[in-house]
Amino acid sequence: MITGQIKNQIDQIWDTFWTGGITNSITLLEQMTYLFFMKMLDDAQINEEAIANAINVQVEEPTFPYEQTWTNPETGKAVPMSDLRWHNFKDFDPERMFRTVRDDVFTYIKYLGGQKGEDSAYSRFMNNAVFMIQSPRTLVKIVEGIDALDMNNRDTMGDVYEYVLGKMAASGNNGQFRTPRHIIEMMVNLMKPSLEDTICDPAMGSAGFIVESAKYLKDHYNSELKKTSNAKKFKNSLLNGFDTDATMLRIGAMNLMLHGVDNPNVEYKDSLSTDNTDENKYSLILANPPFAGSLDYESVAKNLLAIAKTKKTELLFLSLFIRSLKIGGKCASIVPDGVLTGSSNAHKAIRKEIVDNHKLQAVISMPSGVFKPYAGVSTAILIFTKTGNGGTDKVWFYDMKADGFSLDDKRNLINENDIPDIISRYNNLEGETERKRTDQSFFVPVEEIREHDYDLSFNTYKEVIREAVHYDPPETILARIAEIDSRITRSFNRLTQLIHNEDEA
Repeated sequence: MITGQIKNQIDQIWDTFWTGGITNSITLLEQMTYLFFMKMLDDAQINEEAIANAINVQVEEPTFPYEQTWTNPETGKAVPMSDLRWHNFKDFDPERMFRTVRDDVFTYIKYLGGQKGEDSAYSRFMNNAVFMIQSPRTLVKIVEGIDALDMNNRDTMGDVYEYVLGKMAASGNNGQFRTPRHIIEMMVNLMKPSLEDTICDPAMGSAGFIVESAKYLKDHYNSELKKTSNAKKFKNSLLNGFDTDATMLRIGAMNLMLHGVDNPNVEYKDSLSTDNTDENKYSLILANPPFAGSLDYESVAKNLLAIAKTKKTELLFLSLFIRSLKIGGKCASIVPDGVLTGSSNAHKAIRKEIVDNHKLQAVISMPSGVFKPYAGVSTAILIFTKTGNGGTDKVWFYDMKADGFSLDDKRNLINENDIPDIISRYNNLEGETERKRTDQSFFVPVEEIREHDYDLSFNTYKEVIREAVHYDPPETILARIAEIDSRITRSFNRLTQLIHNEDEA
């Protein structure tokens, strides 16, 4: 759990960036990420050296080889490897530190492994990176702030990065905004990923769903992860993510590494284009795809349009999920309310596809304030399994009214929270069969959903109890009004008399 002291340290680093002229929150996070990575590399080697010294051996393939120089391919300058290490350059005078970090350390990250972008998921996305800190004084203050953080504790650093992500004030473009961490946790706990899964988020952003899946697997399969085969799969192929924003890929890769996933399969890819050929590949998809985007037909893979001919990204991504899942694979995706109720041919087609040709299991409606202060859109979570031959018999609906935070822009903690109840009820669906339509959750048979043109709104199926209201007879009400009028008249007369007496005196 992140402490108040660490929050204050991060806030001070954040403020230093702002006063140094970097005020765009995503750019700020990207620059902070570069420096986190520089420190992580050196801290990791220091730990390896301590272990090696204890057993009197050498570190194999160190990130910073000993007593060697590195030729900067962009400047041709020979640089001592020791100068590239955080624990050394942090003590340089401001001008030397600035030149070293900007010209040499930053460039070195791009060429880890000998060629640009070969060594890690993070370094793969560094080739277009730009170091934007302009002042030696600003860099010194930021380095001092980061140096005070214990980056050897992956759990703490994961929380630190989540806190930094939470400070991002801007919401991205094309309907993209950060999914609240507690909503991600809920979705992962509903889906219960296992080591047998191949997990993907085709619109990964800062990699929140992948990170939370990794944490769930570590918590529930700790002993199994000690086996070499499982550990190898966990670090290399179990977790997958794509995005079209190189900055978010860097941020997402760092987020994963800070949570102990050293080489995740994250890459630059337009998931909806013909460049993405993934089909029948994943067993679990967790996502919050862009809502407000609109694409040209020419830029979209044709087999996605075959399911629902549309330009709307929220519908195209649902088509993508169906195509990308293996038979038996599951999906939990956040969708805007329009997907549940939209009357266009494309909206009806995608709902009909999921209900009739696969197995729709649950629709969890969420209140509109969940994504504040970024957006006030009403959303829901769709959970379905790819079968290819139907299987929907009844669908579980839940109306989330509270998520543990106020539903205004402040999003303060409150006591009301339906999330534990959602998880508990979903994990015991047998106990839901007798619930009435007046309850907060209930089943709806598929025949009724078809009768309502595949409408998936909770409000369509809930039963509203209308209680009779009994009013007093008109005579009683009129007598009550007359009495009130009489009291007003008496009070008015007394006040008039008092004023008259005052004037006579």
